[in-house]
Amino acid sequence: MLRLADRVAVITGAGSGIGRATAERFATEGARVVCFDTDEEAAGAIAAAVNGLAVVGDVTDPDDVARGFRAAFEAYGSVDIAFNNAGISPPDDDSILETGLDAWRRVQEVNLTSVYLCCKEAIPYMQRQGKGSIINTASFVATMGAATSQISYTASKGGVLAMSRELGVQFAREGIRVNALSPGPVNTPLLVELFAKDPERAARRLVHIPMGRFAQAEEIAAAVAFLASDDASFITASNFLVDGGISGAYVTPL
Repeated sequence: MLRLADRVAVITGAGSGIGRATAERFATEGARVVCFDTDEEAAGAIAAAVNGLAVVGDVTDPDDVARGFRAAFEAYGSVDIAFNNAGISPPDDDSILETGLDAWRRVQEVNLTSVYLCCKEAIPYMQRQGKGSIINTASFVATMGAATSQISYTASKGGVLAMSRELGVQFAREGIRVNALSPGPVNTPLLVELFAKDPERAARRLVHIPMGRFAQAEEIAAAVAFLASDDASFITASNFLVDGGISGAYVTPL
C-alpha cells in the first residue's frame, strides 16, 4: 500500500527501535522520511536505507528542533507527518524514593519537553497547508500504574498523553490530527537493556501481557503508519493503545 505517497514525515529517535522500524514502514508506504537522531551514524544509516534525509540534533534543544523541521520543509516542500518518538528510560529513574532530581529532569526534558518542542514547530507548517498528522509516543504506563516504577518516565508519558489530547482538540478544525500512541513493552534495544535480558525481570512483566510476549517494533510501526494515513482520518485526540491487551486484562491466560 502507498497510503503515504509523497507525504513528508519527520521522525525523532529514528536511529533505532520503534523510530527506525517506522522510518522503514513509512518509506514502503511512499513517504519521504526525515530521520532525526542524536546519533549521526544511526541517523545516516536509516536515512540511506529509506532514501531519506538525516538530521542530527538534540530534541531538547529548541534550535535543533526548529532546524530539523525547517530542513524537512526546505528539502521536500511540506511537513505532513510528525512522529515525535524520541525518549529515554535510564536506570537511575526508579522509585520516587530513589530517583534524584537530576534524573527526574533529564527524563522530563527528553520525553516530554521534546514533544512540546516538536509539536510547536510542526503545527505552523501544517496550518499553512491545512492538514497534517502528529503522532506522539506515550506509553501504556500513562494509563496504568506499576509497582515496578520508573517515576519520571511514567509522569512524562502521562504528560505526553494529556498534551496530545489537548492539541488534538484545539487544532481539529484546522485539519490537523494529533494522537498519542501508547505501546506496551516493545522488544527494542532499550527494553532489552532495561530488563528483558534478565529472565526474572522479564517474567515479572510478561505474566501481565495476555499475548504472552513483548511487541516487535514493526508492529508498533504499523500502528503509527495507520495513524499517519487517511485511514485514520476521523481519529484525533485519542490514546491509541497497542499493548497486547495489558490495559484490558485482570487475569491473564496460563
